[in-house]
Amino acid sequence: METRIPPLQALRAFEAAARTLSFKAAAEELHVTPGAISQQIKVLEDQLGVRLFIRRTRAIELTDEARAMLPPLRRGLAELASAVESVGRGAPSGRLKVLTPPSFAARWLVPRLPRFTARFPDVDLRLATSLQAIDKRDVRENLGTTPATPEAEVVVRFGRGDYPGWITAHLFSPAYAPVCAPGLLGGAHPLQSPDDLRWHPLIHDDTVPDLEERPTWLQWLALAGMPDLPTRRGPRFDDAGLVVAAAMAGQGVALAARPLVSAEIAAGRLAEPFSLAIPSRFAYFVCLPATSASRPAALAFRDWISEEARSESGS
Repeated sequence: METRIPPLQALRAFEAAARTLSFKAAAEELHVTPGAISQQIKVLEDQLGVRLFIRRTRAIELTDEARAMLPPLRRGLAELASAVESVGRGAPSGRLKVLTPPSFAARWLVPRLPRFTARFPDVDLRLATSLQAIDKRDVRENLGTTPATPEAEVVVRFGRGDYPGWITAHLFSPAYAPVCAPGLLGGAHPLQSPDDLRWHPLIHDDTVPDLEERPTWLQWLALAGMPDLPTRRGPRFDDAGLVVAAAMAGQGVALAARPLVSAEIAAGRLAEPFSLAIPSRFAYFVCLPATSASRPAALAFRDWISEEARSESGS
């Protein structure tokens, strides 16, 4: 018996609402009204014969059926978009140079690149890293409206998102949380509460010394109700990768961006002793200069990395 596929509009409305857990946010993303999202969800629920959302007073929750349906639906929509793109633009091919911050490349992007290569085998990706992809106090000190390396066709930037002359899409806003070697959860002074940090060195990230918007240990401790705990002790590194390496080696506790250490936590190389995290006023953005707007390879990378970021935020 042939299965009747629900309308694409209803499926897209469900995916956006399920990912953001907000009919309003889904409506803004799809450029419709919240009422239209609600109507499309009802169409889908009626056709499937199941309830997909639990409506609360000020929030929505996914049902078990919705949680089970979301991952394969997201993959299906991504494949559909890729198929349409390959026909409309021609299969992406040729050399593509991407510039990103070093820690983003090493900790987040590189482990995911095999999926990009598998989807776009004809794209010859060249990845470069630079601290200039991180905003300083004055954006003009950095890339401004012209990439530091003019041949870079895609730039992932960590900053405010105000980049005149660029085609910009938000990836994610990281929250910072303490991380450490799993061994520090036990021992003579186990990390069970923020107060236990007084027994351990605090590892500091000085990658960009004048980056005021990046959360500091002083700010996190104030949020945790421990404003008087000394923060000066502990090693300092001018490379975020060394900060994570020192934490994995048991040299202290680091304040790290959750998305950039999620793989180490999942693999048991790092542990997050407390659930408290502090948000950053900076975010990661994928940016294309105007010269890349018509390049299929650049657009394919932009769309792919955006899908990867949404997939993680929705998991």
